[in-house]
Amino acid sequence: MIRRGLVLGSGGVAGIAWQTGLLAGLLEGNVDVLDADVIVGTSAGATVAAQITSGTPLRELLDRQVDPALQAPELLSVLDTEERMDLFLEAHDGAADALDVRRRIGAMALAAPTVAEAERRAVIEARLPSHCWPRSELKIVAVDAETGAERVFDSAAGVDLVDAVAASCAAPGAWPPVAIDGRRYIDGEIRTRENADLAAGCDQILVLQVMAVPGNTDLDDQVAVLRERGSEVSVIRPDDVAASAIGPDLLDPSVRESAARAGHAQGLAAALAVAGFWR
Repeated sequence: MIRRGLVLGSGGVAGIAWQTGLLAGLLEGNVDVLDADVIVGTSAGATVAAQITSGTPLRELLDRQVDPALQAPELLSVLDTEERMDLFLEAHDGAADALDVRRRIGAMALAAPTVAEAERRAVIEARLPSHCWPRSELKIVAVDAETGAERVFDSAAGVDLVDAVAASCAAPGAWPPVAIDGRRYIDGEIRTRENADLAAGCDQILVLQVMAVPGNTDLDDQVAVLRERGSEVSVIRPDDVAASAIGPDLLDPSVRESAARAGHAQGLAAALAVAGFWR
């Protein structure tokens, strides 16, 4: 029995739009990857994962991205992209190892000025068509802001789905850390942007990578290990049109329509190739 995994990576509201469009385009091209046995969602990918496992038709999810009248309300970060980047560079400077980097980013996130946690949670609630965990195997990744340890939420964790997604989407410096069971959690991308290794054990793994960071080889390294262990892995990244539509600020809600439409067109164009892989 072939076991398949779908990995949805981080990428802000722009990444939500592009991934939703791409999945809808694939489906329109007769490739339904929503039947994956395991779905791993990180940050934007956590939102998309919760949406596509809710039972809501993909066409409806796409309409929510491209129709301004249906778009969920979004907030603007107190800190702009450049200010957040400066904080990240400061956290990396002099860090002992990757775990130390996560702890330092967590400390920065806990101290950063942001909107109130309840206000941000309301945004996540509005994004999700269902607030119940699906029957399918869904893994949502976050990071403990104090210890830097990863936390993988699933239906057995006893954690509200909205809280799990909010934690995975808590971009440091942009949104407040999320309190769960006495701990505070930040964006799962602080572990890695896709966390593809959490799909280990699947025979076929499709990964959607919204943005490759220059010099960051996390996904390449994870894919190499997965392949060494016998998994077939395919990675889809935004094509030139989609990358232009997404733009430099992944948190900019104004690009949702263009990013989703570009993703949809890319999904249609990629359907034949993906069909040969997703068998």
